[in-house]
Amino acid sequence: MGVGDRRMLPRRAVSPTGLGLGCAQMGGLFRPMPLRDCEETVQAAWDAGIRYFDTAPYYGYSRSERRLGTILDGFPRDEYVLSSKVGRLMLPDAAVGADEDGWVRPLPFRPTYDYSHDGILRSFEVSRQRLGCLRIDILYVHDIGRVTHGDRHAQYWSQLTTGGGFRALAELRDSGQVGAVGLGVNECEVVADAMQAFDLDVTMLAGRYTLLEQASAGFLEACHRNGNAIIAAGVFNSGVLVGNTMFNYAEAPPDIIRRVRALQQACDAFDVPLPAAALQFPVAHPAITSCVVGAHSAAQLRTSIGWFDHPIPDAFWANLKQQGLIDPAAPTGNPGEAR
Repeated sequence: MGVGDRRMLPRRAVSPTGLGLGCAQMGGLFRPMPLRDCEETVQAAWDAGIRYFDTAPYYGYSRSERRLGTILDGFPRDEYVLSSKVGRLMLPDAAVGADEDGWVRPLPFRPTYDYSHDGILRSFEVSRQRLGCLRIDILYVHDIGRVTHGDRHAQYWSQLTTGGGFRALAELRDSGQVGAVGLGVNECEVVADAMQAFDLDVTMLAGRYTLLEQASAGFLEACHRNGNAIIAAGVFNSGVLVGNTMFNYAEAPPDIIRRVRALQQACDAFDVPLPAAALQFPVAHPAITSCVVGAHSAAQLRTSIGWFDHPIPDAFWANLKQQGLIDPAAPTGNPGEAR
């Protein structure tokens, strides 16, 4: 499976490429990203065969959607898959500062959670205007769950269920305005709950099935049986697998640092870049349709593409299993081989 090879969702005629470009960085994630760098990064993705682009209203407080829509306007609409998200309305607010929620110089629109029927329809309509297109191929409900909302989870979950949020998704899908619908989250539990309440097509799952985390393996099998495709995101676990010390948005604890060092030693023994193993490991699982990575520049994206394509021998994966560094039952091999 190559970067640009298509994988059809089990239930819907939507086919992301094996590697997708996540566009949070276009919103100024942790540091500004000049418009020219955004344009060059999208062009580098296109030249490499990437035809899946993901964004969200929250990224840069609507900057990412605006930029991506403008850039993609120069490419044939029927040749790429576009996803965005609902669950937050971006309301005008002059008090938005120069650094909010990790976004540098966000636009003056404050995110307000709203998972209700009307809130989702309103969010979708405004996203279409920012993106400059009628159809959004995949629409994710963004950041629903107890990890995000804590004591307020029941309130927001009620908006999705009894408040008509899921009904709004069904209406958009049935009308053809959206090709597929699902969740974009960092936790498995809320996806399992949603699968009992609604017909999910696809879930973008960040950080829960990686070289460092495989506790979700049973959950992925259930998704695969039910036709709920998984798009893997956050495969570097906030960066600890590409050289920094962050894990799940915080400083990595000592046990994680020890595991990363052990993984690095195993990689060195086989001349495999650790980030290449981190990128290729998730997409060997049959439940996972695509992997999304972000980039602050075209050069950074080309590096990720090189990691995705880097040859990794079967003996490397066998060695990781023998050392107990990954689940012995985990599917492994080059992307797509385990299918």
